Amino acid sequence: MRVLAAPDKFKGTATAHEVARTIGHACWERDIDCVEIPLADGGDGLLDVLGGPNRTSTVTGPLGDPIEAGWRLHRDTAVIEMARASGLVLAGGRDGNDPLDATTTGTGELIDQALDLGARRIIVGLGGSASTDGGFGAIRAINAVSRLKQVELLVACDVNTVFTDAAAVFGPQKGASPAQVKMLTGRLERLVQMFASDFSVDVTTIEGGGAAGGLGGALAALGGRLVAGFELVADELDVYDHLDVDLIITGEGRLDESSFDGKVVGGMTELALEHDTPIVAIVGDADDRTVEHHRNRIDVVSLTELFGAELALTEPKQCIQRAAEQVLGRALSG
Repeated sequence: MRVLAAPDKFKGTATAHEVARTIGHACWERDIDCVEIPLADGGDGLLDVLGGPNRTSTVTGPLGDPIEAGWRLHRDTAVIEMARASGLVLAGGRDGNDPLDATTTGTGELIDQALDLGARRIIVGLGGSASTDGGFGAIRAINAVSRLKQVELLVACDVNTVFTDAAAVFGPQKGASPAQVKMLTGRLERLVQMFASDFSVDVTTIEGGGAAGGLGGALAALGGRLVAGFELVADELDVYDHLDVDLIITGEGRLDESSFDGKVVGGMTELALEHDTPIVAIVGDADDRTVEHHRNRIDVVSLTELFGAELALTEPKQCIQRAAEQVLGRALSG
């Protein structure tokens, strides 16, 4: 029997690497071959699964204060996770954020440094943004935006929101009041005109242009290619070369209907169906209606249901291993 362990992180309790390693340990204890491939959907966690940071730079944080942001440069490929430079967590969350002034400047500074150091390929993961500045801060921080035309710029996102809807869709999550949402939308509409004038790109037609408060559209205007985050990560980590297995075990912290819209669990489910391979998702918690809706496509094992909410939160790795052992036991006996 061969197993592919391809989970996302359990946000706040276990990294994707820890989850994959725990599932792998359960397999090895039963003498089952297991390939461990920790995954992400393009948001926070992208950098970790693509090798982790090997550089740290001082950049402008989302509220203007200097921060230390980790990123990666290996050979000629740079990996930048915008949440580490311009993320909502860095701004103190929704309550600590200043939605009108929050900026993507730090992300632009990281891109600029990557260019200075000779990167020929730059991957930028969007997600967890504090700002709705339409990427204006990032563009200003890149000293010669024409240089981006000479590199492959891949922008990983997991939403389809268009540029001018970014404030209405994401602004409230970042602390914006209804009046501020209107102001931010007006700012985005003015930036549409600027991008059309300066770069001859209509960002309103770009699917996903509203990702990270419009940073997706801004990077697309500079020549970037917006790609589905899960697909980019799966391609980078050669997931497609490891699907000849008897069972796939994936997972995430909370399973709901959004899990099947560009996220890891949904992406792995589609791959499992294409290859007629059984798949199980071990999750921290699950929405019952979602489990029922997808019951013919994927089996779901909820740690909260098995072990209770407290243990699932305080001892996630122990619970994941025990759940994986149950899953493997059923697979071997079935």
